[in-house]
Parts: sequence; structure tokens; C-alpha cells
Amino acid sequence: MSESLITRQEEFDDLCGHIRQCGVVAFDTEFVAEDYFRPRLCLLQFGTPERVAAVDPFEVLDLSAWWSLMTDDVTTIIVHGGREEVRFGHQFTGMLPGKLVDVQIAEGLLSRGYPLSYASLAQRVLNVRVHSHETRTEWRRRPLTKEQISYALDDVRHLPSIWARQKQQLTKRGRLTWAEAEFERFMREATRERDGEAWRRVSGAVKLNRRGMAVFRELYVWRDQVAAERDRPARSVLRDDLLIEIAKRQPRTTDDATSVRGMQRRDYIRLAPELVDCVHRALSLPDDQLPEKAPPPPPVAQNEVLGKVLGIALAQRCAELGISTTLVGTSSDLQDLVRWDVADKKQGPPPRLMQGWREEVCGDLLSDVLEGKVSMRIVDPNADAPLRFER
Repeated sequence: MSESLITRQEEFDDLCGHIRQCGVVAFDTEFVAEDYFRPRLCLLQFGTPERVAAVDPFEVLDLSAWWSLMTDDVTTIIVHGGREEVRFGHQFTGMLPGKLVDVQIAEGLLSRGYPLSYASLAQRVLNVRVHSHETRTEWRRRPLTKEQISYALDDVRHLPSIWARQKQQLTKRGRLTWAEAEFERFMREATRERDGEAWRRVSGAVKLNRRGMAVFRELYVWRDQVAAERDRPARSVLRDDLLIEIAKRQPRTTDDATSVRGMQRRDYIRLAPELVDCVHRALSLPDDQLPEKAPPPPPVAQNEVLGKVLGIALAQRCAELGISTTLVGTSSDLQDLVRWDVADKKQGPPPRLMQGWREEVCGDLLSDVLEGKVSMRIVDPNADAPLRFER
């Protein structure tokens, strides 16, 4: 298998032609995220059955041939925990990959290990040892060393073989469609970070009243714009907790804004007029344009007890099937199910655990548990799946 570091445009275009002919390629990136609004792409790695290659984006400036391949519906793209790879493709094209495979997710549908590191996955599936001595390397520095390049290429070298074995097992167990559906969901969620509702995921935002939420939303969008212009992380412009506090206080003047504790830094004081403008814009919105509050969760005691019982049932079913409980559903997913089944009387869109392959895995069992149709007993304390749920 040939190896190379590509620094010339014609070499890169030739690589893309090779990938197009193969129809399948492993893909990984090295990037730096902590200093920028969006991660700075520092290296791209590709692996086919015939060759592995790294591409230096500081030298090869036109990567459009690759992004076109990544988003077509012909080329299979194999990644491991490829959230940033999906985001890079979406950033440059506005599109999702056409045929993406994530071997980390696939393994969660074949075993109880999720999320497994690349080294652990290569060891489990191929019995191959992968070293990771360059995890803290400075990928912006040039020239890259032979050790850095070798480490980077190892990240894609084994992915085609891993996926070939996983695909065979998924097909044998009738789970390939589960994997394909989960790859699609993964891509959608990976690109949801900066959607119109991203502000709701900041701690404390949804606890505000509707007017306060409108102020916070305005502040959040403004901060993203400033951060993008400066190419800096959004939180370095103004901290989340200060945005929340300003949304609570809703200052009408710059003096009011700078009187908030923590706002006395010189660079924050310079931002005060823009903060006040955001507040005024949000306060001028009519009531029908204010953000809606999320439905309240079930009562705490009910939520805790039912959620824990459902968690036991879910863990048992996943143990029986040999799949990862973490991948199938989180405690938040279980709480959503309790709310939908008990509080909402199954009105409205069904929660994640009652959709797609997850419903096939656990939907009937969890519904029966909530409706009191089954009993639980321990059948073998030493077994991987020690319980039995019976009607």
C-alpha cells in the first residue's frame, strides 16, 4: 500500500480521480478548534484499498474536487467518530455526505462497546495494534514530521477493512438498515450545532421566561456574528453565563449593562452598546414572535422512578441483543418517553425510542413496562442478561 503527503494541486486532483474509481474511501482530518470560530483544517487523510495519502490544505488550496466526491451519492465515505469531518463537508458545500459510514456507530450495533476509540476498535475487529503518540501534536506547524504523517495515515489505514467486516456482520444479523438510519441521524445532528435553535442548548436558556428567551436568542445570534467576523471562539467574545444574566436583567442603557458583575472588563465595556441594542430589539418583538417554552417534564418523583425502571428494561434488552445501551437511548430519551406516554397520553410526535430501528429494538418492551403488562425477575445473576420480563 503506497503512502504519500500531497502538497501539489495536480497530485490532489489525481488522488480524487483514484477515489472516484474505487468508489469507497476512508476519511479523517486533523484540525485545531480552540482558537477559532470554526475549527481550522490542518490535514486531510484518505485511505483506499490501494493507497493512503495525507493532503496539506495549507499548500493545496482548492479542495472542491474532494468535497464534491464527499457529497455525491456514489462514493462511500468511511469515518470513525466523524462529527468534524461531516461538519467540514457541510461548511464547504452546505450539503451532507451522500453515503457516509461511521465504524464507531456500526460497532455499537454489533457489540456493547460504544463509543470505542479507534485503537480499541482496530484491536477488536482486526486484532491490529494502532499507536497514538501524536494526539497532542501542533498540526498548524510546518513542516510536518514523518512521525506526524505516519500517525495521521494510521487513522485511515484500517478503516476499509474494519467496515468490510462490520458490514458483513450487520447484514448477517439483519441490522444493516439500522446502521444506515443511524448514520443519517448522526449527520443531521452533527450539523445542528449552529441551527436556528442552537441557543436553546446553552445551560440556563430554557429556564428564562419567553421574553428573556427572546433576549438571549438575540444576544446569542449577535455573539456568533461577532465571533465569525473575528474568527474567534464564540465564548471568548462573551461568556455564556453573562449572556444569561443580561437576558435576565434586560438592561436598557450601557450603564445598566456594565453594572452586571463580570462586565467590567475593557473589551466587554466596548460591547455594551451592541448588547443594549440586542435587548431593545428583543423587547420590541410582539408576543406571537417570542420563543415557545418547552413542555414541562413529568413530576420529579415520577420521572426518577419510571425512568430508572425503563433504564433497567432497556439495558436488559440491549444485553440480549448484544448492542450498546448508550447508542440506543440515553436517560434523556427515557424521560422523553415517559412524558409522551404518561403525561401527553401519546399525543404528538413519538419520541426517539419509539421511532425507526429503536422501536424495533425496545419499543414494545418499554410500552409494556409503562402499561404494567409485564413483570420482571432475575433468572441468572451471573449472566450478561440476568433478567427476564414476562407478561
